Amino acid sequence: MKKRQLAIIGSTGSIGTQTLQVVRSHPESFEVHTLTAYNQLDLLVKQAREFMPEVVVIANETKYAELKEALEDLPIKVWAGASALAQAVTSTPIDMVVTAIVGYAGLRPTIAAIKAGKAIALANKETLVVAGELITRLAQEYKVPILPVDSEHSAIFQCLAGEEVNPIEKIHLTASGGPFRTKTLEELANVTKRQALKHPNWAMGAKVTIDSASLMNKGFEMIEAKWLFNVRPDQVHILVHPQSIVHSMIEFEDGSIKAQLGIPDMKLPIAYALSYPKRMKSHEPKLDFNQYAKLTFEEPDTKRFRNLPFAFEAINKGGTSPCTLNAANEIAVEAFLKDKIGFLHMSDVLDYTLSHSAFINKPTYTDYVATDAEARQIAIDYISRNK
Repeated sequence: MKKRQLAIIGSTGSIGTQTLQVVRSHPESFEVHTLTAYNQLDLLVKQAREFMPEVVVIANETKYAELKEALEDLPIKVWAGASALAQAVTSTPIDMVVTAIVGYAGLRPTIAAIKAGKAIALANKETLVVAGELITRLAQEYKVPILPVDSEHSAIFQCLAGEEVNPIEKIHLTASGGPFRTKTLEELANVTKRQALKHPNWAMGAKVTIDSASLMNKGFEMIEAKWLFNVRPDQVHILVHPQSIVHSMIEFEDGSIKAQLGIPDMKLPIAYALSYPKRMKSHEPKLDFNQYAKLTFEEPDTKRFRNLPFAFEAINKGGTSPCTLNAANEIAVEAFLKDKIGFLHMSDVLDYTLSHSAFINKPTYTDYVATDAEARQIAIDYISRNK
């Protein structure tokens, strides 16, 4: 069987490195054609030497010469910059593009990959948060499948197998609740980035871990689910499930509920997306129900975690509002990680930016780019005035 040729955008991040673990475990099924990173040059070089891709791209152009020199003894094309990143995913041999990059930066290469007819294994939720209407329209136009990699959306996707004629009544989108699920508002006002970066169940990158702690991640996943599964926001029910064993559930019109369960390990949904529609044998640990005598569920507290309702407000308003929300959140998380603002102040940044940014009801790609830039500047200015 022909090996599936992969381009991994963001190969040095959490999802990217775990994707390469899946490839390493199944060399008979996959080959790596393209690897890209933004800044982690040493790891990118190590990955390139192991997997011998055709192309390696470093988005940070200042590191191009160093990368070129580090790989000069190998027959690998070395490129740099955002334009090179978008160009790399269009190469003819590539069968699937894994968008493992974090944040708004994933939008441009994802659009380029769709227009080149590449299947998308989507781990970059911000692409659908920022421009869900555009992305879904392009995917339909170019007849490109978008296969979800997020554990929750993979669970929904798996539960929908064989249910094509049965409409979704409701999606129960599960959330761990993060490390601060039981803390009071007073306690949340004083949490540190070190505490926020200790997720109880999942090993993720810093940005996603902070988003999980604030429940912003779950708000973004609600928006992602709306576009992936063609549902209304009010059909997506956020449900806190601290054990992270039930990855999400689908409720049908007859009251039946289907759930997908497994240990909290991202390699499972990554492998499912890479090999779909087949399942590959895994040698990872399996779920042992004896270790989970109790699975609990509870409603999220939107007074303590204000970011979640902002996501519903933004998607219900539509247009450029989700793009504004994402940009403000990226700036707020960066500021929190640099100790410029407190944990609860991130919500203040989102609130202010949403209410002071221009709104476009029917945006084009150019409008999304302009909105992102404007919202970032508004958020930066707000933070500088309110230190």
